[in-house]
Amino acid sequence: RKNILKQAESGGIILTGMGNPMPYTIYWDHMLIDACQVTNPSIDPLREPMELRTYLGAKPEALEFDGEHDNVSLRTELAPQVKLDIPVVFAAMSYGAISLNAHKALAMAARRMGTLMNTGEGGLHEDLADYTDRIIVQVASGRFGVTSKYLNNSALVEIKIGQGAKPGIGGHLPGEKVGEDISKTRMIPVGTDALSPAPHHDIYSIEDLSQLIYAIKEATDYKKPVSVKIAAVHNVAAIASGIVRAGADIVMIDGFRGGTGAAPMIIRDHVGIPIELALAAVDERLRQEGIRNRASILVGGSIRQSADVVKAIALGADACVIGTAALIAIGCRVCQKCYTGNCAWGIATQKPELVRRLNPEVAADHLCNLLTAWGHEIQEVLGSLGINAIESLRGSRERLRGVGLNQEAL
Repeated sequence: RKNILKQAESGGIILTGMGNPMPYTIYWDHMLIDACQVTNPSIDPLREPMELRTYLGAKPEALEFDGEHDNVSLRTELAPQVKLDIPVVFAAMSYGAISLNAHKALAMAARRMGTLMNTGEGGLHEDLADYTDRIIVQVASGRFGVTSKYLNNSALVEIKIGQGAKPGIGGHLPGEKVGEDISKTRMIPVGTDALSPAPHHDIYSIEDLSQLIYAIKEATDYKKPVSVKIAAVHNVAAIASGIVRAGADIVMIDGFRGGTGAAPMIIRDHVGIPIELALAAVDERLRQEGIRNRASILVGGSIRQSADVVKAIALGADACVIGTAALIAIGCRVCQKCYTGNCAWGIATQKPELVRRLNPEVAADHLCNLLTAWGHEIQEVLGSLGINAIESLRGSRERLRGVGLNQEAL
């Protein structure tokens, strides 16, 4: 009723923020994890080392060595890799959509926890220059802030094709949010709307995508992995296969329950598919085609707790991405009014009097506490599975059981 009245008065599209609130099935909640008993002993994570480290990037099919005994050298040339000390990465949230203090908190936490934060499509603020070894820089359809220096001041580069909360449409940062700092970072005039087209106007095929991937690799001297971010859509497996064959080192898949600063409500609530189904389809397709080793898989869009991370990795992911969970950790109340720019907690706003309410050091502490807690919980589950390294769990679907799901979902 409220939305009908609003549109009857305005004749406009209803905008909203955050993630999809519709009562669709959350498949994570219908998966249970295996555990060891008797013949396959569990491991005590408080007594034995448990490895959460993983690496993002293309892997060789096999390793070849030269020499023998004490004089051995690796003959196989390895693609560039990024090390994660915990398989959880902070999601792409642009400066403009969220405040600089929020960006600083994410960067500080990423450095301390040995993980990554993502600039989103709004460019890299100069205040984050000291954190570039822990930063993913994004190349989106608007190309805001993209320079050779920007690409090289990063741990890896991500090409954003789609977003889980709004597949198939672009972005819009209103001009009233574009002050001096955002103008400088995005390289656009003060007060102008920052419009991101729905498609990349130089990408209309897999071949076009491959050209951009290798242009970025050339610009970074082949020292940075290149990721491609897509929304979880119906033919996601075929799309992911094409992305890997185009030369991407990482495929990032964003599910339809992923958050956003602003999106049409009809798109957020009714377009896309759950990340659980997309992940399973992509991992299976890449394995069937014999190219799973050529790219890592990152997934996001409804990663709410450490159990979701464990289940995602068992389904085939290398690591997970959190956005809304990270914002909640630093004070977000999930009011879904991000697009208004009036966030009382200093997160989704550019108003100085509101931004100063968010202390980046305190927020970074909260983010570190969250990831530390999740890390301990993941280690507990690994121990119960009799596994001492997170990479040993990847793709182990036999350690999951579906509950209350029909045969098609299974």
